[in-house]
Amino acid sequence: MPMDSTSAFHVVFNQAEAVLWFVIALVLIVRSRMKMHWRWLLPLAFALFGVSDLIEAKTGAWWEPWWLFVMKAACVLVFLLAWRAHRRQGKPHA
Repeated sequence: MPMDSTSAFHVVFNQAEAVLWFVIALVLIVRSRMKMHWRWLLPLAFALFGVSDLIEAKTGAWWEPWWLFVMKAACVLVFLLAWRAHRRQGKPHA
């Protein structure tokens, strides 16, 4: 069954997004100056987010199957916690 142009765009967009997340993960691995526990966790989260986009390209939805949504939410949680840790790192302690 041929894809319509919207479906084709969705697939290509998700594949391009996956490449972006994989590149960010690679850059974080190579150039990381983060504290030890974030050194592996953040690149892993970006790589998993890339995998989730490849799965989304196949399923057509970020919420189906249910575990795909959980996977994406876990990655976003790691992104937010890493950002928070980074922001706190530069502040003097009282």
